Amino acid sequence: MAQSHEHIPLEDELGDVLDKAMGLAGMSTEETADAAGIELSRLQDALDWRSDLTCEEVSRLAHILSLNEVGLSAVASGGYPQPEVGGLPFCLYPLRMPHGIGVVNAYIVSECGSERGLLFDTGPGLDALRTVWPAKIKHIDAVFLTHVEAEHVGGLCEVMSHLRIPKAFIPSGAEAPCGQALPDGGKWAGPYLTVTAFHTPGHAAAHNGYLVETVCGCQCRKLFVTGDLLFAGSVGCAFYCRNRLRDSVRRVLGALPPNTVLAPGHGPLTTVANELKYNPFVV
Repeated sequence: MAQSHEHIPLEDELGDVLDKAMGLAGMSTEETADAAGIELSRLQDALDWRSDLTCEEVSRLAHILSLNEVGLSAVASGGYPQPEVGGLPFCLYPLRMPHGIGVVNAYIVSECGSERGLLFDTGPGLDALRTVWPAKIKHIDAVFLTHVEAEHVGGLCEVMSHLRIPKAFIPSGAEAPCGQALPDGGKWAGPYLTVTAFHTPGHAAAHNGYLVETVCGCQCRKLFVTGDLLFAGSVGCAFYCRNRLRDSVRRVLGALPPNTVLAPGHGPLTTVANELKYNPFVV
């Protein structure tokens, strides 16, 4: 179950954030260094995770790249805030699995005390899932895929067969064996939980986020599974379209209550309020 404070490393360090920001701005390393008045070698060191940039240099980069200066400074200092994420009206199980040099997240959401749940993404595959699977969960009613990348949909059909999952939902336009499309605004409803799909292109053309709520209609805290759209302190790479990525981030953060818990495809849990205040890409 999610704890009130997770001390999980961010997905992106300063160099990653700057690299993505230059891509979104359409600026080269040379152009960025020149505009910010920073020696090219110093900016290159920062991009290679060897940053010794001063606070003033970070501030100038935030201005040149149209970033949230407070958030960029927090990433640069290693002090990016990780907010309170407790108080959900259901149990959340983050499944953190090694993949390459990093870690990828899948999630199970379940009524507390129940052996049944919903699975969001499958990680690299069945073997990886087995190593982090919570013993309490015996049955999965459906799996929801944010996008079709190997570390998020690994072994989908094998996972479904092994866990006897009856349905897998994928974004409209995606292609995945065993999956059926859940379009923007599409809903799944169970006896305790509902899931609503948000089409969130940018990182990929076919990409969904999923809003998870209880069926009671109460003003309870909500959960949004972001996939690779949005991370604590960063955003996903705009492999498909940088403008659509920006639009999707704005849509999600503008549509959800501030206390909504965000469950990203990589890195720690966060909240809408936290990312509105600190995320370098939210200005």
